[in-house]
Amino acid sequence: MLGKFVDQKAQERYFATYDAILRKWPVPAEELDVETRFGPTRVRRSGTGQGTPIVLLHGVMGTSLSWYFFVAELAERHTVYAVDTIGEPGRSVQTRPVQSGQDQAEWLADVLAGLGHEKFHLVGISRGAMIALDLAMRSSDRIASVIAVEPGGFGTIGLRFVLWSFGQMFRWLLPAPILRRVMSGDPHVRRTLAPLLLRGLKYKPHFPPQYEFTDDQLRAIDVPVHFVLAEHCAVHNSREVAARVEALNPLLRAEIVPKTTHALPLEEPDLTISRILTLVEDDRADLPE
Repeated sequence: MLGKFVDQKAQERYFATYDAILRKWPVPAEELDVETRFGPTRVRRSGTGQGTPIVLLHGVMGTSLSWYFFVAELAERHTVYAVDTIGEPGRSVQTRPVQSGQDQAEWLADVLAGLGHEKFHLVGISRGAMIALDLAMRSSDRIASVIAVEPGGFGTIGLRFVLWSFGQMFRWLLPAPILRRVMSGDPHVRRTLAPLLLRGLKYKPHFPPQYEFTDDQLRAIDVPVHFVLAEHCAVHNSREVAARVEALNPLLRAEIVPKTTHALPLEEPDLTISRILTLVEDDRADLPE
């Protein structure tokens, strides 16, 4: 089964909104279509910096546009690739089902191979972080390191998360002055992305069945991974996740950000950018200015 819109009108409205938000992309960019076993994948390249590039993987039902308010700072000194995940609304075109973690890893491996660099820093949010980990535990050939922000794979999505998600969606529609009072972060970012999220509800995604990472899978990761976890996550217990990953593998490190939820990047954008830049700046240390 392939992800698809419910009808042509829903697709047209979605992409009209997508293109309107794309015009807000704050830095010059090149649109790439990378061939994979699961279909052509849209990737947006920004920046021309030296060193290992950054690959940005969005959360569930988002798109590469979820990163528009981060990319300017990241692209100042680095090459940044923002990806539309296959099987979700966006400019990628799925031609083959993604049925397992192995499939997700193979898709991402194809994307990295098509981009042509030797190594990448992977930065993922939620499902994007889960996909990055899916690849890291199977093959680290093209991975320099991973930042996993509120990753999937450590709990089951249930009623608590569904209720939290609908609550978030409702508040995103509030006027900016009210939104500023009830949620941390820039309300204009949420107001910008809200129409795309709502129109994305008319897309029928096809995800692999839910699964959780095993201890053996986490032990198999042989690149540095920094977990950024929310204190109040609606999917997993962050303290348990942090203790588990650090006990299993010395390459895995975790931090818990106080007073945050699964929407951590929106709530703490400066912290998110800081963690990404800290990750990649070490890689540039020996490069000439």
